[in-house]
Amino acid sequence: MSWEFLVTTLIVVASPGTGVVYTLAAGLARGRRASLVAALGCTLGILPHLAAAMVGLAAVLHASAVAFAVVKYAGVAYLLWMAWHTLGERGGLTVAAGDDRRSSGRVVIDGIVVNLLNPKLSIFFVAFLPQFMAPEDVHPLATMAALGGIFMGVTFVVFAIYGAFAAAMRSQVIGRPAVMAWLRRSFAAAFVMLGAKLAITER
Repeated sequence: MSWEFLVTTLIVVASPGTGVVYTLAAGLARGRRASLVAALGCTLGILPHLAAAMVGLAAVLHASAVAFAVVKYAGVAYLLWMAWHTLGERGGLTVAAGDDRRSSGRVVIDGIVVNLLNPKLSIFFVAFLPQFMAPEDVHPLATMAALGGIFMGVTFVVFAIYGAFAAAMRSQVIGRPAVMAWLRRSFAAAFVMLGAKLAITER
């Protein structure tokens, strides 16, 4: 593993995207525990993409316009659904006075699906990981799994930091209904914009 891989991974993971927005929203709405659960869910959502890259399924997404479109628009629909539920204070992003342990399962499932329904992530692994693998590597799958594991670890840590920051700010806004309403609208708009960005994404 090279420092270039770590730096590139950090830049990619820290860049605002669906996972970051989801984790921030969970931290503000439910608190620190929910933000960690959200970060975990988003991290687990990477696993299917890594597996797809390792067995070659990502190549199918890259080659097949139909397969790519199916996954892409499923992701768009889910992001719009997330926007609707965020705006209406329903589901895992409901604002509560304290941490709601009953919502953890929903929060982690939503986090998994947010990343699962992003076809570009599988293709990203196909294009990204091989750049840091030696041509003479006799165990390429093991190396890819190790690099993917590191990528997931960095993802969890970075998202957890984002979530902790959001949770720390929660006490400043939870008692202000107008601010919370503005935040809900902002996160809903962010999910809509991310959905629109995914919709126009090409292979």
